[in-house]
Amino acid sequence: MISYARQTQEEQPEASLPPVEEHIAPAPRVSVQAFCETVETAAAVQSAGEDRRLGKAHLKIQMGGMAAAIEAYRSAPTPNVIVLESDGRNDLLGGLDQLATVCDAGTRVVVIGRINDVMLYRELVRRGVSDYVLAPVGAIDVVRSICNLFSAPEAKAVGRIIAVVGAKGGVGASTISHNVAWAIARDLAMDAVVADLDLAFGTAGLDYNQDPPQGIADAVFSPDRVDTAFIDRLLSKCTDHLSLLAAPATLDRVYDFGTDAFDSVFDTLRSTMPCIVLDIPHQWSGWTKRALIGADDILIVAAPDLANLRNTKNLVDLLKASRPNDRPPLYCLNQVGVPKRPEIAAAEFAKAIESQPVVSIPFEPQIFGSAANNGQMIAEISANHKSIEMFLQIAQRLTGRSETKKQKSSLLSPLIEKLRGK
Repeated sequence: MISYARQTQEEQPEASLPPVEEHIAPAPRVSVQAFCETVETAAAVQSAGEDRRLGKAHLKIQMGGMAAAIEAYRSAPTPNVIVLESDGRNDLLGGLDQLATVCDAGTRVVVIGRINDVMLYRELVRRGVSDYVLAPVGAIDVVRSICNLFSAPEAKAVGRIIAVVGAKGGVGASTISHNVAWAIARDLAMDAVVADLDLAFGTAGLDYNQDPPQGIADAVFSPDRVDTAFIDRLLSKCTDHLSLLAAPATLDRVYDFGTDAFDSVFDTLRSTMPCIVLDIPHQWSGWTKRALIGADDILIVAAPDLANLRNTKNLVDLLKASRPNDRPPLYCLNQVGVPKRPEIAAAEFAKAIESQPVVSIPFEPQIFGSAANNGQMIAEISANHKSIEMFLQIAQRLTGRSETKKQKSSLLSPLIEKLRGK
């Protein structure tokens, strides 16, 4: 029998974590109330409420299933989303009919059931049920169902946020983030924006040879003005596919922010850009922690020494615990092979972190120094430098995309170009 219900973890054991290509957009500020019949489902919903993508949603869980929901809404308004668990087909349809008499217009209903039947699915759709999830469910099934209610298929895809942070100061995280963003824009042909979050000492403007009069500080200090048009005016165009939200890099004010200071900026960027690369400064505060946990993918840049190993381990452990339904953060080694400096081998690093680095970028001060002083990317200094391929590997891992195929030139290409010119 054909099933229209979502497949769950029991049927697909490896689906406990979303694949790299799956991108679940965060839910907006909505109220969600769940009425469960089993403690297993209640635990899954509770775990889903702790997921970063439901961080703005207000979730309340009650036991009792359909009967409890009907009783609760006889004298109270219904929330944006109701999640109902039900075991029986007859009770489910009859209960939905009763719930409809007390349910406010606009409320969306998600049903968790155990009957895999196309006729039941059609009856649920006819009664206005937004989604039917086949039990048993995991946290990611609940997250996906609720978030997809607010992501219309015809709507423009919500942008992916990539956070890049250094395990220690001076490891070159900003340089890596800027070159990776360049690879995303040039080689993967994705529209991307780099947001330099180091407002006092950011180097993105220097690296891209840009000196815009406005930047991210204007948005952070005027949160009530932030919208798509306002952000567009602050962006500085670097290439056809790459834009910059620059830091002022001035010390005329103190940049102390609340935990949610950048939320409106990130939300607006998500709605306008397919890819957002956050250049996060090496500091630990409420807003940097929130930016890391809220990102879709994370890259930690580390040098091969003991302090970097400790800090990388601490970051990975924290982010794994805070993002149980996301893939673990990636990390790369930078400045490998400094003459006469004792270093920790990549194999030892991988053993401690329990994962391999994406790449190990060698220490080459001449080309990296020239690029920094000239306001250029490595690809602009040396088109065939080996680090360019490493930046592309990082970009592919973070975005889940392969390199855009370039058309092969034929022997007739020069002649065709001449004819076009004429």
